[in-house]
Amino acid sequence: MSELFHTYYHSPVGLLKISGTENYISEVTFHDTSQKPEGNKKHLPHLLINCVEQLIQYFNGQRITFDLPINQPGTAFQQDVWNILTQIPFGKTISYLELARKTGDTKATRAVANANGKNNIAIIVPCHRVIGSNKELVGYAGGLWRKKWLLEHEAKVAYGVQTLF
Repeated sequence: MSELFHTYYHSPVGLLKISGTENYISEVTFHDTSQKPEGNKKHLPHLLINCVEQLIQYFNGQRITFDLPINQPGTAFQQDVWNILTQIPFGKTISYLELARKTGDTKATRAVANANGKNNIAIIVPCHRVIGSNKELVGYAGGLWRKKWLLEHEAKVAYGVQTLF
């Protein structure tokens, strides 16, 4: 088993915890705490440093796709949902119903919403791009204010739009 490393990045939407091995990224999660966490004291693998660099480029509007090997444990259904999420274009959104349709089962709306919520690789696996059928912002593990910020950031970068919601 590969050694797990972690580091933190102070992003415009708060502190992000980034975890992974020398071979893949396994976590990008929001870390809400008043304490300053510590990353690994030893040498960080190049991949984690590259992940932070790509996130910085994303937040600076210089990157619209990520080029990182990712791996997170999940069921076959969750893996399918997460794979579909990575195919949602930058600056675009889909509904939970559309996401269910893409899995092949329009009745799986709750199941895809549940899988979406279990995604532990925020931003890179863009679960924030899934919205309600009525175009409302619903559900986001990082908080709706972050979802709104990320969607408005992407719209501004992609289309020059100032506000989306």
